[in-house]
Amino acid sequence: MRPVVLFFLFFTPYILAKETINFNVEWGGSVVYEISKISVNLPDTKNFKIEYSIQEKFKLINQWSESKLIDPKSVEIRDVKYSTIDIKNFSGLDKIIFPNDFNVNLNSSISKNQILAFLEITPIIFSDGTYKKIENFSVSYDYLKKNKKLKTSIESSKLSSGNWYKFYINNTGIHKIDKEFLNDLGINTNNIDPKKIKIFSGKGGMLSLQNQDDFPTDPIENTIKIVGEEDGVFDSEDYILFYGIGPEGYNDENDTNLNLYENNISYFISIGTENGLRLNQLIEPEGNSDLNINYYTNYKFYEVDEYNLAKIGRRWFGDRFDFENIKNYQFELDDLITEYPVSLRLYAAATSEISTSMSINLNNSPITTLVFGSIGDPILASGAGYSNEINVNSSTLNVSLDYNNNGNPSSSAYLDYISLEGRSFLNFNGGQLLFQNKNLEKQPEIVTYEIGNALNVKHIWNVSDNSNIFELTSSESNMISFKSFYSESNKFIAFDESFYFEPFFENEPEISNQNLKEEIFFNDQNLIEPIDYLIIARSDMILQAERLAEINRVKNNLNVKVVDVEKIYNEFSSGNQDISAIRNFVRYVYNNENNENSLKYLCLFGDASFDYKDRIPNNTNIIPSWHSLNSFSLSSSYISDDFFGMMDFNEGSMTSSNKLDIAVGRILADSNQKAIDLIDKIESYYSQDSYGDWRNRIIVISDDVDEPWENIIQSTSNNIADLITQNKPFFNTKKILIDAFNQETSSGGERYPEVNNQIINGMKQGALVINYFGHGGEDGLARERIFDKIDAAEINNNNKFNCFVSVTCEFTKFDNPNRDTAGEFLYWNKYGGSIALITTTRQIFVSVGVNFNLTLENYLFSLNSDNYTSMAEALRLTKTDLSISNSDQRRLVFFIGDPAMKLAIPKPDINITKINDIMIQDFDSSLRGLDLVKISGEMTNSNGSINDLFQGELIATVFDKEINRSTLANDGTTDNSGNPIILNFNTLGEVLFRGKSTITDGLFELNFVIPKDVGMQVDYGKFSFYAKENNNLNDKNGYDLSVLIGGINENAEEDNLGPEIDLFMNDESFVSGGITNENPNLIVKLFDLNGINTSSGVGHDIIAVLDNDDTKSFRLNEYYQANLDDYQNGTVNFPLNNLVPGLHTLRLKAWDVYNNSSESEIEFIVFDEDQDLVIENLLNYPNPFINYTEFWFNHNSSTNLNVTIQVFTISGRLVKTINGITDSSGNTNFSRDFSWDGRDDFGDKVAKGVYIYKLTIRSESVDKNVSKIEKLVIL
Repeated sequence: MRPVVLFFLFFTPYILAKETINFNVEWGGSVVYEISKISVNLPDTKNFKIEYSIQEKFKLINQWSESKLIDPKSVEIRDVKYSTIDIKNFSGLDKIIFPNDFNVNLNSSISKNQILAFLEITPIIFSDGTYKKIENFSVSYDYLKKNKKLKTSIESSKLSSGNWYKFYINNTGIHKIDKEFLNDLGINTNNIDPKKIKIFSGKGGMLSLQNQDDFPTDPIENTIKIVGEEDGVFDSEDYILFYGIGPEGYNDENDTNLNLYENNISYFISIGTENGLRLNQLIEPEGNSDLNINYYTNYKFYEVDEYNLAKIGRRWFGDRFDFENIKNYQFELDDLITEYPVSLRLYAAATSEISTSMSINLNNSPITTLVFGSIGDPILASGAGYSNEINVNSSTLNVSLDYNNNGNPSSSAYLDYISLEGRSFLNFNGGQLLFQNKNLEKQPEIVTYEIGNALNVKHIWNVSDNSNIFELTSSESNMISFKSFYSESNKFIAFDESFYFEPFFENEPEISNQNLKEEIFFNDQNLIEPIDYLIIARSDMILQAERLAEINRVKNNLNVKVVDVEKIYNEFSSGNQDISAIRNFVRYVYNNENNENSLKYLCLFGDASFDYKDRIPNNTNIIPSWHSLNSFSLSSSYISDDFFGMMDFNEGSMTSSNKLDIAVGRILADSNQKAIDLIDKIESYYSQDSYGDWRNRIIVISDDVDEPWENIIQSTSNNIADLITQNKPFFNTKKILIDAFNQETSSGGERYPEVNNQIINGMKQGALVINYFGHGGEDGLARERIFDKIDAAEINNNNKFNCFVSVTCEFTKFDNPNRDTAGEFLYWNKYGGSIALITTTRQIFVSVGVNFNLTLENYLFSLNSDNYTSMAEALRLTKTDLSISNSDQRRLVFFIGDPAMKLAIPKPDINITKINDIMIQDFDSSLRGLDLVKISGEMTNSNGSINDLFQGELIATVFDKEINRSTLANDGTTDNSGNPIILNFNTLGEVLFRGKSTITDGLFELNFVIPKDVGMQVDYGKFSFYAKENNNLNDKNGYDLSVLIGGINENAEEDNLGPEIDLFMNDESFVSGGITNENPNLIVKLFDLNGINTSSGVGHDIIAVLDNDDTKSFRLNEYYQANLDDYQNGTVNFPLNNLVPGLHTLRLKAWDVYNNSSESEIEFIVFDEDQDLVIENLLNYPNPFINYTEFWFNHNSSTNLNVTIQVFTISGRLVKTINGITDSSGNTNFSRDFSWDGRDDFGDKVAKGVYIYKLTIRSESVDKNVSKIEKLVIL
């Protein structure tokens, strides 16, 4: 028998303590904050971190370690001292509304049981007409006497047994269910005892965003009334009455009257074995009443959710004011007591490039005028609200709104909501009257409610608690009075029998039994097993989510559970979409006493959208995310999955003090097919084909310097590359600082074509991580468009997928389904792009980006240890680091991908032992140009001994000395002294040799000749190694920095012959003039007695020129690799992209290490894939044959083709049919996939002679086919 449900709190006693800390705010100068095209300055401090949002807030943060939790209620501020500040000196303070008193928030911030004190202050006040800044203050606080730690025990779900049916309501009030409705649901009412009928729902309204201890973990049974159930039969006259809570009602957390997630609220009906909850008779309390209440709080509102102005955030708007600039709204507050004021609340927003306004009138009397600020990057709309009490003299209230666009016809305003709340007499006017009382002048213990005009009232229910409803029997008098204990949560409904709301259902109402909360903890052996990893997916993607789970079970030894998000909704929010239900489920697992906080990873398997309710076309709200209430700013209105990884009490408000406990990632799949493609990529990341020395490469890219402050961008990127090189020297870090390349002017603006080539070629060759820092957006990187959506979608680096880090603006703003971003294309690319993204969804301040980037690299590459975390865990650690956790903008950075995936970093277990048969420690000569070099080395175990079990293949790359370079100041940007901003930096030396060697019993040797173009200066070069074990998914790397390189061997043997060159397209069987697809692979076979030069001496590169156009030239040095154990032969594999259909020529020039050159040329025809299929060069080989021949042919398709080969006698009789599919995995247009043994379809040997064969190919993708006929001879 499985454990019974338990929810309990674990209390750890603490000793009461009092702490006092004195703070001196060390103001000093100013600091620049930059975002997009905006640069502002702010007052700076030395001992506080800044938290800033444009036009919204300027706060200071301080954090320190604590061993106990702080009691926020105990915080006291003393000894506050101010000095004046001229805010005009700080452009970033413009339009911020400062308080008139010192605001302090001190609480505990927890992550993985690490406790920090989190102090947030508003350091500037506006008092007595003067701006003042805080200079000194002291804060005193107590610790909590008890540390509350939520612990949950395993419990089974109510949904685990019985028959369950889902239906919906969209109103609040008394609903009626009759026999016909039950039958329509699929319930056989002839065989049920109505006393066993139960109705379940949530508590009503949206779940709290903040973590609470009493969150629901199952649908809650409602108290209901079944008229006619006494006879044990549900007759035609019988019916169910229940109080239902619909999607409307004000929610303070979200400042809305409408449910964010649902237009219809789901309920469950169940037929069980036990009697359901029924109404209890309302028993009036004994004792005297303290207050007679003959009135109630009457609340009316108008709200329509139709527009999300900036397509960000969770605030939606309705009526639009443009040419029709005046709108009127009439409210009827029945029986309003006009002696009391009415509370009017209103919120609206505008989009205008100039300041506009909206006047509010109530019953023709002016109330106020809302002023909307002008918009501009990053503020896309301006909001304003009104809330106040107003005296009225009528129960009919007309609110008139008049929008003044100040003469700008492109301006528009939008209404969020209007609400009116007043005090009305408690009179019954028919139908249903729901009443409660807020804000009584005093808090009585017992009250008497008095309902007037009550002659037709049949029922009065106390509906304060849906699972414990009481009914008062009506006295059928004009005045009904009853006593009750008072609480502000008291809620009653009086109704006659003239009207009931009607529920409805959709699709198949019956739902299957489920027991998520219990089954989640049990393994296949029915034993409890702690969970490491949760994957939450929609039902149509469950199979792909299970594939991901299995990958992690096998590769990472994790206990992974896949959960259908609908099952979470069913148990944790009674079938309604709610992001808090997902978070509460994760928290239930995390805090379970059997899980011991072992949960490390959460994967949200599906895309997300700013639209929870599918109001927009092509919506992608698969697994919803958290959106901020701020819905106007691209820098402070954000989407964040961090919400689902915060497990501590009272977290969830997403303030800066809330910290992550779980690494969260998201698979951006909006369809099952896309999910298949993405999991295919993840599978391939672990596959044999993905092993290669690209895992030793890192690429760091920086933006150029258009403004003086942007120098920090390129210097940060340079520092990141240097940190990686210094701490992890087995990585080969390539710097692409774009201001170090020549800028060119085009019709579209300034461009860096060579940078684009460098990025694309670097991706094609493969890199473990690519880090870009600088300006960017939804369409790509940098204003000069160094990498855009098209590049991201078309890049082909199959089996060399990178982790792409882009702490830049909006590169992966995935929550707008109607505008795909460059980051999404990079991630979705089926045969290229990235395996994971650490990326931004909104605009980020450069200063935040600097700190974030430097901190992230420390965790991502584990710079101070050899223990590597997953990529998502590195991001979590970054976000909780003290250098970053003060900033709300850390929420902008997402991990897209599998949160448990680690970078494929090989272990550094390769060493050089000898050079030219001299022990490495004794080798004191330099390697000179034209020297024949022999390198000996070994694979080692962790203890330093030779790993003699290792059999495999080594790739060695030899680099010349580091190169000193400088940026070019392309834009002429100068510093404060008028000097051009130039950055001096070092890069990896040129590649002198790249080749392969066999590893036998852990030992290897390789030979090569140093190119003549080696740098003459003698200094230390770099040897970089990568090894892959045969028949085993195991790889290693290594490096050596101790070998001197430089000079020339004057006594080298003479060589005057250039290399031999053979050119092919896609396949080595290609014949010049043949057909290729639009993205062919150039294959170059090179041979030279002394080897090929890749050292990039002046004019000595391997260069391919397309169509004799020097602007279409390709430098191929980095694509060359010597053959296994053979430095004289080697191969270039270079993918060409998007070639124009038609005839092309390609000329290639290569040099040997002695600087002798040769050239070769090839012709090929690129077939337009929109045209007909083509078969060329059809033959069978050998021909004639005896018992084996192959059919060879060229075609022009880049996809698999269905092939049919029919063999006929000369007289036309069919003797053999061969069917199959071409293999396009090698990107080849040549096929030799089909053979024949000379036997007919019955297996008999056919007679000798001449035969005719017909080859037919068909493309399913373009729905075309073509045939060709040839002869063959059997001997």
